[in-house]
Amino acid sequence: MWHRPVTAPVVIVTTQADDIGPDHVDVVRSVAGAITVERDRVKGSRFVADLAPASDDASALATVAAIRTRHADASHHCWAFRLASGRARSDDDGEPGGTGGPPILRHLDGARLADVVCVVTRWYGGTNLGTGGLARAYGAAAAAAIEEAVIVEQPRLTHFEVTHPWDLTAPVQAVLAGHDAATVDADYGVDVHLSVSVAATRAGDFEAAIMEATSGRVAAVRS
Repeated sequence: MWHRPVTAPVVIVTTQADDIGPDHVDVVRSVAGAITVERDRVKGSRFVADLAPASDDASALATVAAIRTRHADASHHCWAFRLASGRARSDDDGEPGGTGGPPILRHLDGARLADVVCVVTRWYGGTNLGTGGLARAYGAAAAAAIEEAVIVEQPRLTHFEVTHPWDLTAPVQAVLAGHDAATVDADYGVDVHLSVSVAATRAGDFEAAIMEATSGRVAAVRS
C-alpha cells in the first residue's frame, strides 16, 4: 500500500556530480508539481520518495536540502536529478556505492523525465538489506513516486540575449512575435537588451530572422 504525506517548502546543500552528454530532444517531459510517496516498509526500513520539478542544479539541490531538514532524523537521503540539458547528478548519501542515487536516476531516465529531482529518504529498520536489496528498494520508491506524478510535456527551449538600438524595436518585436518567443527579462537603457526563450526547434530560424530583419545589425546570442 502507498501513502502520500504532505509535501513541504524548500532551501540548500553540497554533493558529488555525474555529468553526461546533452540529450537532444524537442519536448521535455517533467512533473507538474512536487509529490511525496511512502512505500511499505522493507525489512523494517521506511522509504519515502519526494519527486519535484527542478530547472537547474540550484533548484534541485535546494529541494534535497529542504528534505534533509524536513527528515533530519532519517538515516539516508539518496537522490538524483536530470535536467533537459542532459546534465545529471546522483548521490548515495553514505549507502554502499551505486545502491541509492543511480537506481533513482535509472527510473527517471526510464520514464524519460527531465528537469526533475527525486529524493528517497530511508530510516534504517535494524536489518541490512544488502546491495541488491538496497538498489531495489530505492528504485521501487522512485518508481512509485513517478507512477503517482502528473507528467507534463512542453517544448524544449533555447535561450537568447538580444541587444538592439531603439530604432530597430519594431522589426525585432515582429520577429519575436513571429517565433512565439517569450521575453524573460528586459533592460531599457541606451539600447534595449532582451533575454528571450524560443522553442529549440525554431532556434536556428529565429537567429536567421533577427539578422535578416535588422539587415545584420543585431544578432541573437545563445545564452
